[in-house]
Amino acid sequence: MMTMSSIVLGLPKGSLQESTFALMRKAGFNLSVSSRSYVPTCDDPELRSRLLRPQEIPRYVELGLLDAGITGYDWIYENNADVHQVCELCYSKSTSRPVRWVLAVPNDSPIQSVKDLEGKRISTEAIGLTKRFLAANGVNAEVEFSWGATEVKAPELVDAIVDLTETGSSLRANNLRIIATILESTTRLIANKKAWEDPGKRAKMEQVAMLLTGALQAESRVLLKMNVGADRLKDVVALLPALHAPTVNALNADGWHAVETVVEEAKVRDLIPALRAAGATGLIELPLNKIIF
Repeated sequence: MMTMSSIVLGLPKGSLQESTFALMRKAGFNLSVSSRSYVPTCDDPELRSRLLRPQEIPRYVELGLLDAGITGYDWIYENNADVHQVCELCYSKSTSRPVRWVLAVPNDSPIQSVKDLEGKRISTEAIGLTKRFLAANGVNAEVEFSWGATEVKAPELVDAIVDLTETGSSLRANNLRIIATILESTTRLIANKKAWEDPGKRAKMEQVAMLLTGALQAESRVLLKMNVGADRLKDVVALLPALHAPTVNALNADGWHAVETVVEEAKVRDLIPALRAAGATGLIELPLNKIIF
């Protein structure tokens, strides 16, 4: 068995912090940090962490100041960071959907496409991403860095903005409409390439990746358990989706079986009545902490 080495992990401060800490706890890593500290404590002695803005994490991982980090693909792209992407972690501030960097203009703006931005002014936090998008479309425009509150800058200060959106609600609230999606981004676990080549550090990072992805896999699934008579078993099993196949065990009572399976939580409200009608009894729904494939 490979001996694991201690690693330094960069964790995102800001909008992703709460959801990241919750995911880490579900994966088995209990973190705590005071409101003024940037050095969380962890109950795993092989895991040291630093709390940093996600925009900075790819650069510090590339430089080797962090062994690994959790950040968005958008900031890897923005920094053009030369890092190893260990795994994709499909979670964000509010949902499990990718976030989007979009080009938006006021609802009453005459601008309809990126081509109409020739000679215009754009505000964004993602300067590199925006300039590459404009260059790919053959458009020359002034791109200025936004220190925040980007949505309120159009139309008084700029002609358009490039901003991050998850649901689009903030853009709509500020009377903005999207004219192009520049990049879709999900959260990633990344590693310094030299650290990834170290067997001990790599083993630790692979452990973290496995537990984090397992925790995410479990978030949308539940365990269903039930009892079924032998005469109804075939009908009940036919209704059951499963990772591989439902588990069926004979009970002490003659002619009865215990059946259990993992299913998508969204399907349970329709599945349980159907199972009951097919002859299942004693139905129990249980939450899951991790699913490791």
